[in-house]
Amino acid sequence: MVELRVGNELDLDVVTDVYRDSTLGERRPVDDRERMRTMLANANLVVTAWDADAMVGIARSLSDFAYATYLSDLAVRRSYQRRGVGKALIARIQQEGGAARIILLAAPAAADYYPRIGLRRHDSAWCLWPDEAVTAP
Repeated sequence: MVELRVGNELDLDVVTDVYRDSTLGERRPVDDRERMRTMLANANLVVTAWDADAMVGIARSLSDFAYATYLSDLAVRRSYQRRGVGKALIARIQQEGGAARIILLAAPAAADYYPRIGLRRHDSAWCLWPDEAVTAP
Protein backbone atom coordinates (compact mmCIF):
# COMPACT_ATOMS: atom_id res chain seq x y z
CA MET A 1 0.00 0.00 0.00
CA VAL A 2 1.25 3.49 -0.79
CA GLU A 3 1.32 6.48 1.53
CA LEU A 4 -0.26 9.72 0.33
CA ARG A 5 1.31 13.08 1.21
CA VAL A 6 0.05 16.60 0.60
CA GLY A 7 2.35 19.47 -0.39
CA ASN A 8 4.52 20.74 -3.21
CA GLU A 9 7.86 20.97 -1.40
CA LEU A 10 9.33 18.22 -3.55
CA ASP A 11 12.57 17.37 -5.30
CA LEU A 12 12.05 18.52 -8.90
CA ASP A 13 14.22 15.71 -10.28
CA VAL A 14 12.06 13.11 -8.55
CA VAL A 15 8.85 14.74 -9.78
CA THR A 16 10.16 14.93 -13.34
CA ASP A 17 11.21 11.29 -13.18
CA VAL A 18 7.65 10.26 -12.19
CA TYR A 19 6.26 12.24 -15.15
CA ARG A 20 8.76 10.59 -17.51
CA ASP A 21 7.94 7.13 -16.16
CA SER A 22 4.23 7.64 -16.81
CA THR A 23 2.48 8.31 -20.09
CA LEU A 24 2.00 11.95 -19.03
CA GLY A 25 5.69 12.72 -19.57
CA GLU A 26 5.07 12.66 -23.32
CA ARG A 27 2.76 15.69 -23.01
CA ARG A 28 4.49 17.82 -20.39
CA PRO A 29 7.62 20.00 -20.70
CA VAL A 30 9.81 17.58 -18.74
CA ASP A 31 12.96 18.83 -20.48
CA ASP A 32 12.23 22.46 -19.52
CA ARG A 33 13.38 22.46 -15.91
CA GLU A 34 12.33 26.05 -15.15
CA ARG A 35 8.83 25.53 -16.54
CA MET A 36 8.38 22.31 -14.54
CA ARG A 37 9.65 24.09 -11.41
CA THR A 38 7.14 26.90 -11.94
CA MET A 39 4.30 24.43 -12.59
CA LEU A 40 5.03 22.67 -9.32
CA ALA A 41 5.63 25.80 -7.25
CA ASN A 42 2.38 27.46 -8.34
CA ALA A 43 0.14 24.45 -7.80
CA ASN A 44 -1.74 24.94 -4.55
CA LEU A 45 -2.97 21.36 -4.08
CA VAL A 46 -0.46 18.62 -4.74
CA VAL A 47 -0.82 15.04 -3.53
CA THR A 48 1.94 12.48 -3.97
CA ALA A 49 1.99 8.71 -3.56
CA TRP A 50 5.00 7.04 -1.95
CA ASP A 51 6.19 3.47 -1.62
CA ALA A 52 8.63 3.81 1.27
CA ASP A 53 11.08 6.51 0.06
CA ALA A 54 10.13 6.28 -3.63
CA MET A 55 7.59 8.64 -5.16
CA VAL A 56 5.32 6.57 -7.39
CA GLY A 57 2.61 9.09 -8.31
CA ILE A 58 1.58 12.72 -8.27
CA ALA A 59 -1.63 14.70 -8.67
CA ARG A 60 -1.00 18.40 -9.30
CA SER A 61 -3.98 20.76 -8.95
CA LEU A 62 -5.17 24.33 -8.64
CA SER A 63 -8.11 24.83 -6.29
CA ASP A 64 -10.22 27.57 -4.76
CA PHE A 65 -11.34 24.94 -2.18
CA ALA A 66 -14.96 26.03 -2.57
CA TYR A 67 -16.16 25.57 -6.16
CA ALA A 68 -13.51 24.22 -8.54
CA THR A 69 -10.36 22.15 -8.40
CA TYR A 70 -8.56 21.82 -11.72
CA LEU A 71 -6.64 18.56 -11.68
CA SER A 72 -3.99 19.47 -14.21
CA ASP A 73 -1.72 16.42 -13.87
CA LEU A 74 -2.14 12.85 -12.74
CA ALA A 75 1.01 10.80 -13.22
CA VAL A 76 1.66 7.30 -11.90
CA ARG A 77 4.77 5.27 -12.62
CA ARG A 78 4.01 2.56 -15.17
CA SER A 79 4.95 -0.21 -12.74
CA TYR A 80 2.32 1.12 -10.27
CA GLN A 81 -0.52 1.64 -12.74
CA ARG A 82 -3.62 -0.56 -12.38
CA ARG A 83 -3.04 -0.81 -8.62
CA GLY A 84 -5.44 1.94 -7.49
CA VAL A 85 -2.77 4.63 -7.04
CA GLY A 86 -4.40 7.09 -9.46
CA LYS A 87 -7.80 6.55 -7.91
CA ALA A 88 -6.34 7.10 -4.42
CA LEU A 89 -4.64 10.32 -5.55
CA ILE A 90 -7.90 11.66 -7.03
CA ALA A 91 -9.86 10.69 -3.91
CA ARG A 92 -7.36 12.60 -1.75
CA ILE A 93 -7.53 15.64 -4.05
CA GLN A 94 -11.32 15.51 -3.65
CA GLN A 95 -11.02 15.25 0.13
CA GLU A 96 -8.51 18.11 0.38
CA GLY A 97 -10.51 20.28 -2.06
CA GLY A 98 -13.46 20.70 0.27
CA ALA A 99 -16.71 21.44 -1.56
CA ALA A 100 -14.96 21.97 -4.90
CA ARG A 101 -15.73 19.78 -7.89
CA ILE A 102 -12.81 18.22 -9.76
CA ILE A 103 -12.30 19.30 -13.36
CA LEU A 104 -9.71 17.80 -15.68
CA LEU A 105 -8.78 17.43 -19.31
CA ALA A 106 -7.96 13.80 -20.00
CA ALA A 107 -4.79 12.83 -21.79
CA PRO A 108 -5.68 10.68 -24.82
CA ALA A 109 -4.07 7.62 -23.25
CA ALA A 110 -6.20 8.04 -20.11
CA ALA A 111 -9.56 9.00 -21.62
CA ASP A 112 -11.08 5.58 -20.90
CA TYR A 113 -9.73 5.48 -17.34
CA TYR A 114 -11.72 8.33 -15.80
CA PRO A 115 -15.26 7.05 -16.49
CA ARG A 116 -14.29 3.69 -14.97
CA ILE A 117 -13.53 5.36 -11.62
CA GLY A 118 -16.66 7.52 -11.53
CA LEU A 119 -15.87 10.79 -13.31
CA ARG A 120 -18.51 12.11 -15.72
CA ARG A 121 -17.80 13.46 -19.19
CA HIS A 122 -18.46 17.17 -19.79
CA ASP A 123 -18.91 18.35 -23.35
CA SER A 124 -18.43 22.09 -22.96
CA ALA A 125 -14.77 22.51 -22.08
CA TRP A 126 -12.82 25.02 -24.15
CA CYS A 127 -9.10 25.80 -24.50
CA LEU A 128 -7.08 28.79 -25.64
CA TRP A 129 -3.37 28.12 -26.20
CA PRO A 130 -0.70 30.69 -25.21
CA ASP A 131 0.08 31.60 -28.83
CA GLU A 132 -3.59 32.22 -29.71
CA ALA A 133 -5.49 35.45 -29.22
CA VAL A 134 -9.04 36.01 -28.02
CA THR A 135 -11.01 37.16 -31.05
CA ALA A 136 -14.16 39.26 -31.40
CA PRO A 137 -17.37 37.32 -32.03
